[in-house]
Amino acid sequence: MSSKQPSLATLRQTLADVTDPEDPRLVTLAADSRKGAQGLLKQIRRRLDKQAAAEMAFQERLHYERDLWATGKRVAGIDEVGRGPLAGPVVTSAVILPHDFDIPLVNDSKQLTPKERERLYPLILAQATAVSIGIGSSDLIDQINIYQATRVAMQRAVLGLGVAPQHLIVDAMQIPVDLPQTRLIKGDAKSASVAAASIVAKVYRDHLMDTYDRLYPGYGFKKNAGYGTAEHLAGLADRGVTPIHRKTFSPVQKIIVAQSRS
Repeated sequence: MSSKQPSLATLRQTLADVTDPEDPRLVTLAADSRKGAQGLLKQIRRRLDKQAAAEMAFQERLHYERDLWATGKRVAGIDEVGRGPLAGPVVTSAVILPHDFDIPLVNDSKQLTPKERERLYPLILAQATAVSIGIGSSDLIDQINIYQATRVAMQRAVLGLGVAPQHLIVDAMQIPVDLPQTRLIKGDAKSASVAAASIVAKVYRDHLMDTYDRLYPGYGFKKNAGYGTAEHLAGLADRGVTPIHRKTFSPVQKIIVAQSRS
């Protein structure tokens, strides 16, 4: 008399940890003629294919780092977030990854959900050799313009690293430091170091804007991160300009002019 087959719920639970497409348990599952078992097999294979594709893409995003590591260079990736908002600072991050860095989901922060970024943020901080943040305040932006303020913030991030880098990979900008730099268009999608920096900068700035939302309610900073949404513009019209607004940005400037005439 044949032994009773495990239930599909049991199979789903016991096969949840499969990471190898050659796992012998999948051979056993393939021999299970039940429709539910075959459906489970397809689900597992799709998951493994997706993981393999993510790993391949991740390894591709490390090729700039590997080329530089092979020459003995310590590499930092740098990225920014917050060039477009009407309020809040531009935030930059510099990240030095170890040679054994292994978080395949690290990608351009714009390709990730807020939950994914929040989950990856502490993992990056734990694995990275060094991480630094550079801030360009709204006052600095008003004084020297957003482009130059971003460069200054990137410079601050690089100089703030506890371990000195020997080569920089930057998302399409030139940083005013005396170090060789590889500048990449859409670098956060091409370099794991820049991608890690983009996640750190984004989560750090989002947390900062959450704090500003409590300090300056009525503008929707928690939801819009300082960008010019309808709620934000309505808040500007009703409540006026806060200390974190960029006074040289057109919508804010118009409010200042209008209020000065009233």
